[in-house]
Amino acid sequence: MIRRALIAAIAVIALGSAAEAAPGGPAQVGQYVDLQPVGLPVVVRGQLVNYVFVYVRVNLAANADVTRLRDKEPFFRDALVRIAHRTPFTVATDYNRIDEARLVAALTREAIAITGEGAIRSVVVSSQAPQHRVPNPRS
Repeated sequence: MIRRALIAAIAVIALGSAAEAAPGGPAQVGQYVDLQPVGLPVVVRGQLVNYVFVYVRVNLAANADVTRLRDKEPFFRDALVRIAHRTPFTVATDYNRIDEARLVAALTREAIAITGEGAIRSVVVSSQAPQHRVPNPRS
């Protein structure tokens, strides 16, 4: 009998603390879409020199439908891969990273085409990691 009362008391305490932890309901989801890491080529004079893996975040406008746009993540990734293979984002002085400004500009254009006007706030490259450390060109 005491054992049942103790178990019931523990359950009530656990439910009470769970209710205090989330007073506003479920946590708010951020207004962004994180792309899965993508390996982008570094091409010099027609030769593949390296791959750089990039982590990209597409920041959404406040009024954007986050759930619908997160389902479009494969489309964003596909657009990025297609652009990077058509015209690589190679930095002429460093074969271990890509040109962030060109990537951001190109992916922003493509993301707006995918989602429509007004849904995309910005595109940010979170990090870059080369597949191999490649010596940089000599001046």
